Amino acid sequence: MNTVEVPDWETFEREVKKLREEYQDSYHALVFRGQGDSDWELKTTLERNRCEHMLFRDYYMLISSSLGPEVKTFAGVDVPTYDRENCVPFMKPGLLYEIGDVFPIEIYRYMAYLRHFGFPSPFLDWSRSPFVAAFFAFRDDPLRNPKKRSIFAYCSKPIGLSGGTLGQPIIRQLGPYVQTHKRHFQQRCDYTICGNYDENYGWRYDSHQAVFDEANPRQDFLWKFELPSTERKKVLGVLSDYNFNAYSLFGSEESLLETMWIQEQVLGRKSTGTIA
Repeated sequence: MNTVEVPDWETFEREVKKLREEYQDSYHALVFRGQGDSDWELKTTLERNRCEHMLFRDYYMLISSSLGPEVKTFAGVDVPTYDRENCVPFMKPGLLYEIGDVFPIEIYRYMAYLRHFGFPSPFLDWSRSPFVAAFFAFRDDPLRNPKKRSIFAYCSKPIGLSGGTLGQPIIRQLGPYVQTHKRHFQQRCDYTICGNYDENYGWRYDSHQAVFDEANPRQDFLWKFELPSTERKKVLGVLSDYNFNAYSLFGSEESLLETMWIQEQVLGRKSTGTIA
């Protein structure tokens, strides 16, 4: 991982432009991820819930058999039924190394839906837009007041298929082409998973951060841009002008009210009229 400190938003835009020009012919396009504190590691919500080494097949069973009936009843979402045949690929050593789908499309669709609604997920979510990533980096104004925010740029397989050793964690990008909740498209999402093959039990989820810390030249490329928190108002103002805000990215009533707060109180775009 290459860490780059940038003094302001304008410098970040120039750095992204250079990266895109250099890696425009890569296997996958650059994707981006924003985090509100530069001290935070790259962790999935499944890791944050202390289930970082969960088996692929166990997670699939959890979301289909255990959660499925209630999710289908209350959310009206198509939930894949648990099928032992769908677990067979999770036992294949070459699953994350081979070209092709990791998950059957109905499972991928459902997992993307769950990720967008807060259920702990093995997906690390990214966006094809650096503006979306910047919004998530600067969205919150936490009491802890971090000095720097981070925006990651990730290039999957820049020189062909990722290298790796069986028994060591490997990262796999899943791709943006899945029909799921509209937030997936509003946020221009893509996802990665990190897995490690267990000879006895098949594939387990593992740590993205551990792979990036190894800095294997045959693995994917990652850049971490650190921007000062003092840029928050400027960044949110620029993004607002391009209509990147909570409401455009989530589309809920809660996100509408969040957007109104930021416009009125953070950006100072106060209305001048009075209400009778």
